[in-house]
Amino acid sequence: MAEIALTRPKFKAPRALACMVSAVVLTVAMTLAATHAQAQSLRPEIGKPLQAASELVKAQRFKEALAKVRDADAVGGKTADENYLIERMRMSAASGAGDIETAGKAFEAISGSTKLGAADKLRMIESLAGSSYRAGNYARAMQWSQRYLREGGTSGSIRTLLIQSQYLSGDFAGVQKEVSAEIQGTEKAGGVPGEERIKLLMTAALKQNDTGGYVYAMEKLVTYYPKKEYWTDLLSRLQRKPNFSDRLALDTYRLSLATGSMTKASDYMEMSQLAVQAGYPIEGKQVVDKGFAAGVLGTGAEADRHKRLKDLMVKRSEEDRAAQANTEAEAAAAKDGNGLVSVGYNQVLNGQAAKGLATMQQGIAKGGLKRPEDTKLHLGMAQLIAGENAKAQATFKTVAGTDGTADLARLWALYAKRKT
Repeated sequence: MAEIALTRPKFKAPRALACMVSAVVLTVAMTLAATHAQAQSLRPEIGKPLQAASELVKAQRFKEALAKVRDADAVGGKTADENYLIERMRMSAASGAGDIETAGKAFEAISGSTKLGAADKLRMIESLAGSSYRAGNYARAMQWSQRYLREGGTSGSIRTLLIQSQYLSGDFAGVQKEVSAEIQGTEKAGGVPGEERIKLLMTAALKQNDTGGYVYAMEKLVTYYPKKEYWTDLLSRLQRKPNFSDRLALDTYRLSLATGSMTKASDYMEMSQLAVQAGYPIEGKQVVDKGFAAGVLGTGAEADRHKRLKDLMVKRSEEDRAAQANTEAEAAAAKDGNGLVSVGYNQVLNGQAAKGLATMQQGIAKGGLKRPEDTKLHLGMAQLIAGENAKAQATFKTVAGTDGTADLARLWALYAKRKT
């Protein structure tokens, strides 16, 4: 099973960023207009250069606007109102000029003013975050974005900008934290997390060699976007875990087949033979039939071999049906419930869902099970085959063990949830 290939995310600045600076410019212009209308608080030697700076900002001649702001600032004996308007205009001009340090200092000079409303303040912080990002100063972009969110901002564009800045600056732990919180918030609200967002979480985990975080992201992908390549990658990683038991190969193939991620003829052939060895020849026949129906078996250089395997599966399944009564009697007479569990699962595979589930439960109740966790895993799969998806999910959640059984059950539960 091959892994999916990961590439660096292609980031695009949120569309709202293009409007951030202009929004602040408009706010400045409106403030100046209102102040000029009142007239008495702004002296001409300050008002004229600020008005000129406002016009230059609107014309996107930001460096010239900064010069006009400095002219106004050079006037002595300024009032608090005059200083407020000077710094506000300085911030606007500096943001447009890409001078984020000057813009930030200007904002800090007025951030505590009672004249600055909460909404206006958030727009300014938003502008500073956007200006920092466009200037490639991702550290500053992160700082301003985080401040915006701390002070109650709710713009999705700023959260995106924060995440992108974290990624581009190499703060992959920060990316994980923010994206995880975003995904959990979306889920809590009943929404579906974006596929690219989950893939970004997966990439950030991979950058830190965080296997647990990577698998968490992959499980989110197969939950909401159950593509074959995602399931293939997840199952491949599961099988490579140091503690994963070889005896779970058939159960892993079962999930691969159920999710549509089985594509190789060799996998179909091996699965069918493992099913026969486990005592389920009818399942072996079903697997081969699906391989032929998918066009994976019965073609190519080994078509004759595939045909011989199909004939063998037909023979073995017929023999199994002929011996079914004796097998059931032997299982019922046994001291433990292992035989009943196996017989019940086989009955489910043969289309006798209700009877098979009841037989499996009888075996569980009888006790003496060789592998209780495997039994619960198989009961969940039988319930899923029977269409009892909710019960299957509940059963899978009870599976424990450190040999891969619990891990595999968790993936089966994800599949059952998606199927529901």
